[in-house]
Amino acid sequence: MSDNNFKSFKMAKSIFYHAGCPVCISAEHDIINLIGAENVEVVHIGEDRKRITEAENAGVKSVPALLTTNGNVLHINFGASMADVKG
Repeated sequence: MSDNNFKSFKMAKSIFYHAGCPVCISAEHDIINLIGAENVEVVHIGEDRKRITEAENAGVKSVPALLTTNGNVLHINFGASMADVKG
């Protein structure tokens, strides 16, 4: 799915992408506390590698990152670039 396709519809939940590093885990806890576990899907792309392409297509350049329900990507702190995640 291209970046434009992600932004053409409103998703039911935000998606929080991370790679499992300490920065990512801390950000995950903060995001869940801020918006609620029921409002966010947490995707550990280090463990679920098939979701890397999905994240990149949505515009994720580094993790941790939050893809909002409107299709905007919020890059949170800097844990790892997508190139680092892909290895």
